[in-house]
Amino acid sequence: MFKINKATKLVLLMMLVVVQVTVIGCGNTNEKEAGTDKKDDSKKLQEITVVLDWTPNTNHTGLYVARDNGYYEEAGLNVTIVQPGESGADTMVAAGNAQFGVSYQESVTLARTQNVPLVSIAAVIQHNTSGFATPVSKNIKSPKDFEGKVYGGWGSPVEDAMLESMMLNENADPTKVENVSIGDADFFTAVKRDIDFAWIYYAWTGVEAELRGDEIDMVYLRDYAIELDYYTPVLVTNEKMIADEPDTVKAFMKATAQGYQFAMDEPVKAADLFVKAEPDLNAELVKASQQWLSTRYQDDAPRWGEQKLEVWNNYADWMTKYNLLEGTFDAAKAFTNDYLPE
Repeated sequence: MFKINKATKLVLLMMLVVVQVTVIGCGNTNEKEAGTDKKDDSKKLQEITVVLDWTPNTNHTGLYVARDNGYYEEAGLNVTIVQPGESGADTMVAAGNAQFGVSYQESVTLARTQNVPLVSIAAVIQHNTSGFATPVSKNIKSPKDFEGKVYGGWGSPVEDAMLESMMLNENADPTKVENVSIGDADFFTAVKRDIDFAWIYYAWTGVEAELRGDEIDMVYLRDYAIELDYYTPVLVTNEKMIADEPDTVKAFMKATAQGYQFAMDEPVKAADLFVKAEPDLNAELVKASQQWLSTRYQDDAPRWGEQKLEVWNNYADWMTKYNLLEGTFDAAKAFTNDYLPE
């Protein structure tokens, strides 16, 4: 539920290549309306758009907290959170139609090789919480057990590569997996009817399984291939924003970090705030997911959002090995920690 359909990534990249980065208007300083004391003159809030990667979920809670607890306003920003259109968050941010967005390390890596000026400015979650999930009754405990089973996914090359990489590391034969495309079909329905296992984020679908009383086994990507412990999701902006408005980027990140810190310290209150903002969500699931994620946003990093060069290099090397990456990739230019608060 958390990821943009990977089968469309090549189309999105083609769209990204032709994007012209445009300048987004900034707020300016105005005096207050007549009749107010001149000493009360203040800076007008700068209009900022943040585009999500998918429908609202607990990966995004810190953004909502920062907005609704007034952290962005304190930083001089009026932040609007929007869902992605058909072009996707990366295209909108690269074009300057949104100043900030939610993306993934894989997407940023691919974009950079096509000279698309996306830059990751924070890791929302420190370690990859996704993996292959299956009902306990299927008896799939490791990649070796994928042999003879049916995998349901989006039919993208990266899924084949992940299965192959993890299985080969366990001396298993990836050709013995039947791979079928199920698109965005419901995981719980699909594993009862059509498939044996699927790729999920535990923070949402896994927690939902707990609430439903459906016992599942998880084969986490990071446990069987260190290269697959990549950042997902990340917050992104574009190079022009960094060059022209570094103070805005710093202000945004300071307030956003406050939002995620609140989500870590007060997961119940953060969940209540999030549900109030997005009332169509399942409140019980949001609260349980928020509790699960609260210790995982920062995890073992020295501060929330911190990114490591080796993580970017490891995943890019893995993508290259499996023919998922072409062109020149400079990991040091793909991300920065410079705008995170100390």
